Amino acid sequence: MNIFSRKKRNPLSSSRIGGGKRFDADTIRKECHDTHDDHIDVRMCAVDREFRQGFDLIHRYPASVTIFGSTRFPEDNTYYNLARETARRIADELGYAVVTGGGPGIMEAGNRGAVEGNAPSVGITIRLPFEQHTNDYVEHEASFYYFFSRKVFLSYSSEAYIYFPGGFGTMDEFFEILTLVQTKKAERLPIILMGSEFWKPLDEFIRQELLNNHGTISPEDPDLYVITDSVDEVVRMVAEAPVRKK
Repeated sequence: MNIFSRKKRNPLSSSRIGGGKRFDADTIRKECHDTHDDHIDVRMCAVDREFRQGFDLIHRYPASVTIFGSTRFPEDNTYYNLARETARRIADELGYAVVTGGGPGIMEAGNRGAVEGNAPSVGITIRLPFEQHTNDYVEHEASFYYFFSRKVFLSYSSEAYIYFPGGFGTMDEFFEILTLVQTKKAERLPIILMGSEFWKPLDEFIRQELLNNHGTISPEDPDLYVITDSVDEVVRMVAEAPVRKK
């Protein structure tokens, strides 16, 4: 059941795409520069504003999943379409909001699937000189200047984290969540790696080098994540995960 129980709309209508509330990182920084003289106070003001707008946005959604992956996959890519279908199924069958970094590639696929599944499509975006622009399927956006504050809201209070193939950023986000769960700074919840061909070599490295050869992780640590190619399995895992307190 879709928990938002919203009236169905055309998922590609102009009122749907990008029609929600957006926060702008540049506006926040300008206002902080206008109201503070000391550069430290300016930064503290901007960080505070970014956190406040992030919490304001995320608290609107009682249940959500976060999708990570490469910015570089076009819409005819296998993983793009897998992410799109995964997000659509979660949105349509569970009604969960889909949160992404709001950019192109896998992020666009996740937001697109959310729109097509008639659930909230959320972008936690960042201003970069290359690669990053807000995709057309984000309906609610919070824009960040600082990476560290943005990362808080990509990981804050989702019911599951779903990782598609990606580069350094995706790996950074994966290992950060893995570390938070391993050290019990975050609740145990589904950490799902979609695309076994891509993720299996990393899993083998973790098990062979980190665990067996060097003993730098515990025997149970590789069980913190699941590798799959099945959308059905992902939807089941998300459905079975408890909704976290916001």
